[in-house]
Amino acid sequence: MSLRVVRGWQGVAPADRGASVAFGAFDGVHLGHRQVIAAAADAARDLGAPLGVVSFDPHPGRWFRPQTPPFMLATLDQGQAQFEALGVEILYYLTLDEALANMGAEAFAREVLVQGWGVRHVAIGFDFLFGKGREGDAQTLRRLGETLGFGVSVVARVDDPAGEKLSSTAVRQAVAAGEMERAAAILGRPFAIAGEVRRGQGLGRELGFPTANVALGDYVRPRLGVYATRTRLADGRTVDGVASLGTNPTTGLVEPRLEVWLLDFDEDLYGQTIETDLVAFIRPEERFGSLEELKAAVAADAVRARKILALTTQ
Repeated sequence: MSLRVVRGWQGVAPADRGASVAFGAFDGVHLGHRQVIAAAADAARDLGAPLGVVSFDPHPGRWFRPQTPPFMLATLDQGQAQFEALGVEILYYLTLDEALANMGAEAFAREVLVQGWGVRHVAIGFDFLFGKGREGDAQTLRRLGETLGFGVSVVARVDDPAGEKLSSTAVRQAVAAGEMERAAAILGRPFAIAGEVRRGQGLGRELGFPTANVALGDYVRPRLGVYATRTRLADGRTVDGVASLGTNPTTGLVEPRLEVWLLDFDEDLYGQTIETDLVAFIRPEERFGSLEELKAAVAADAVRARKILALTTQ
């Protein structure tokens, strides 16, 4: 069954009501988020209800802090693919506006959860807050559920082996530091950048390493440098590669972008959407004194990338 997307809570079709839902921002759909979705799935099975997720588009941070630099961990399409892979049937998107931001916790539970979506169960994380001024917490939702007729599951904090909380903030910190193994350990998969392949300067092809160039958009900015990568093409193939994520200080400064050299591959990808896993950080971005030095560095990067990727599973 394919994922159904419902925007807003008014005028919802009967077939899209009555779900057991996991509620949260779910940016990145990391391992902690998956525990909340699993709790909603357990209730869905017990109730014979569809499994749903309540999330936001755009992320609430864009409403409350519009000047914040890019911080997203996934596009909507990537998030939807993750939800579908977890068995989610209905994805409910909320868009914050003045009315919703000023709705109290009780009004939200009554008007949105019950009258709008007819939820039968809600699963949340232990630190979940909702309603105007974040006035409602897990205890509030449990009380409202008892009054309004829906069940509530509260998932305890999920930590890594070192005792650190699994969170989207921790993923952003790891990505910004180039700690891709740490990011993958929280996400349960590598951090990946998806986007349409655009034409660049064309210099890479002249130098012997043609690249597929992708804008970073609203993704959190990874540490600038060179990465071992795996790229999924539009036709489903996966190709190993080495990528520069940066500003091209040697050949002419540009806005930060991802430039992926797909190893042992020579096909036209312009206009196609690809998704590239940043598997491991190889070295920081550098400015070389000549194109020959750049070519030698890229060749060495490719050798290192092949060795790294040979030791990692897809």
